Amino acid sequence: MKTRYFALVLLFCLTWSSAFPAAKLAIATCPALLFLGLRFLIAAALLLGFAGWRGQLRGVPWGRLMAMGLLNQACYQGLAWLAMGTVSAGLATIITSLNPILIGIAAVPVLGERMTWRKAAGLLLGFTGAAFVVRNRVVLSGEDPIGIGLLFVGMISLTAATLWFKRSATTLPLPVVAGGQQAGSGLALLAIGLISEPVAAVHAGLQFWLVMAWFVFLVSIGSFLLWFILLRRGSASSAASLHFLMPPLGLLMSWAVLGERLEVLDLLGVVPVALSIRLATSEPIRVPFPARRG
Repeated sequence: MKTRYFALVLLFCLTWSSAFPAAKLAIATCPALLFLGLRFLIAAALLLGFAGWRGQLRGVPWGRLMAMGLLNQACYQGLAWLAMGTVSAGLATIITSLNPILIGIAAVPVLGERMTWRKAAGLLLGFTGAAFVVRNRVVLSGEDPIGIGLLFVGMISLTAATLWFKRSATTLPLPVVAGGQQAGSGLALLAIGLISEPVAAVHAGLQFWLVMAWFVFLVSIGSFLLWFILLRRGSASSAASLHFLMPPLGLLMSWAVLGERLEVLDLLGVVPVALSIRLATSEPIRVPFPARRG
């Protein structure tokens, strides 16, 4: 079971980390909120269409799912994409990786999860490594403080949505959970984008459609479904601690795809981050994978 779980972890981290450099490519072809709104609505149509074909749309709490989507995607990703207009993709990845610190602390009173010494040490190490890299980027590279503030607000929103999902303990099919959330966030972001962003700035060429396909199929459908699977298989803090893989992956992808600078000091911060993953995810997986039939 652990082999399968960590295979999903690796796949999730690779697809989720790819979203940050890909967002830079998307923003070059379309204003951020318009792109996100279209992306979420396309993904929602595919997911809910699949769920409807399987007869899974009866008794769905649409209001709750859409409200959760406003936190989980509209606020978190909307603010992150706006921030990346002035902040590097690598730094955006690193700040988002601090999300487990908030979840690990809040999950104790909100969800009743235990704060073991291994988990606490892992969270502390992960915060130390990520904070080291953030400080290096701010001091030496002069990253935009307003954009950094938007990233932190979005991270708080993601934390609230993660805890809400775990607390609700929904048994709805995952295509319904993901599709309902993306429908709500897509409608909200597209409406705001149409009001605040110039439609004439959309350049629907080859790059636009390639990046859109990447986001819809690999991130909005593939990565998002994997995230909910990981949340259902383990505790909220252990699943969230997987975000500590994002700094090294995000830095490397941003360097390879966008040519962003990769500092030696950035790489040094990866050492405590890697150790934190081993500590914070070492607790047993609470929900086993279903046994195979036949």
